[in-house]
Amino acid sequence: MLKEIVKLLRPSQWIKNGVVLAGLIFAEKADQLVLVEKSLLVLVAFCFLSSSVYVLNDIVDRDRDRLHPLKKNRPLASGRISPMTAGVTGVILLIAGLGLSYIVGASLLIVSVAYVTLNILYTFLLKNVVIIDVMTIAAGFVLRALAGAVAIRVEFSGWLLVATFVLALFLALGKRRHEITFLQGEATAHRKILEKYSTQLLDQLIGVVTASTVITYLFYTLSRDIQVKLHTQYLYVTIPFVIYGIFRYLYLVHKEEQGGSPTTLLLNDRPLLLDVLLWLASVLLILYIL
Repeated sequence: MLKEIVKLLRPSQWIKNGVVLAGLIFAEKADQLVLVEKSLLVLVAFCFLSSSVYVLNDIVDRDRDRLHPLKKNRPLASGRISPMTAGVTGVILLIAGLGLSYIVGASLLIVSVAYVTLNILYTFLLKNVVIIDVMTIAAGFVLRALAGAVAIRVEFSGWLLVATFVLALFLALGKRRHEITFLQGEATAHRKILEKYSTQLLDQLIGVVTASTVITYLFYTLSRDIQVKLHTQYLYVTIPFVIYGIFRYLYLVHKEEQGGSPTTLLLNDRPLLLDVLLWLASVLLILYIL
């Protein structure tokens, strides 16, 4: 039972919550132990909150998940865990996440409540509204980034927030495309909104957000205000890592027909994982050593 509950929480998806550390890193506060500890509490809180959302999604979508060749093996869809057990687990996670948020600060609690509310709206309403569905997913990442910033009371660059939004939108659109190509004729049986999309439309949208992601990050690294604030003009060195990472992801989505789970793809594709690690290492080197 415990093993199935752990699977229900989807711990492999917790890597998404690493976004909460962006404010700490880009505000050059990662060398301050007190703020690092507070940021780690935020990370744990959002792991609890995101897992509570996954549990809710699995409860609501368990019948549709049974029609999916992969998701049918999830604990709820397969019947290895009852909806009651899952519901109790989700409530405990929600209380724990909001409790940690309250301990860190009222501002974080507000953002955390907004994050949970957004995801509840997505589960019951917004996931069935074309375009809004993927924008809601992207907004969730923005709230994660804001949570990390407000918790330690640092300013988060507008350019970086926009970059976070369009990058998350890029990943969400790639996931929708994979669902259509992977499930083909069964796509709408699993996710009703997929009948509103086509691979042609998604390819056009992906093209727009791909360019937007690169341009936004480029503006962030080359902004004179950002360079003065961060006391460095060398962040542009990290641009090639961003471009390669996006192009590699596009290759995997279009040629290898992957992208159903961006986190799984990141962890399993060595070139992409290495690229992300090199990007992170270069950012830390430029901000904290050079």
